[in-house]
Amino acid sequence: MAGEEENKKGFKLLGILDVQNVPCAREAVLYGAGGSLAAGLLHFLFTSRVRRSFDVGCAGFMLTTVGSWFYCRINNAKLRAQQRMIQQAIKNMVVYEGTRLDPTVKPKGQTPPGPS
Repeated sequence: MAGEEENKKGFKLLGILDVQNVPCAREAVLYGAGGSLAAGLLHFLFTSRVRRSFDVGCAGFMLTTVGSWFYCRINNAKLRAQQRMIQQAIKNMVVYEGTRLDPTVKPKGQTPPGPS
């Protein structure tokens, strides 16, 4: 029992965000860390202002994290919608297979259009 509870307990970032169980959170935080490092370091190399570079790094972290999280969530939502459509189509195929409503079977009395 104790081992199962430890496995369910995820890593909480700042005590509020359960990175292990929230979809896209891990990738978003990692991309945010990389974005903040790149933004802060590049700003420091160009301006040599330490405090402003730190501020740019923090802003880069927030923007990159939020941007990558939204992008990932939108892609996951699109994927779930496609999966629902495919599941519904498979369910309809199973229901209509072998009946006169089956869209894959052509009626026998109908000839294909074209020159004779």
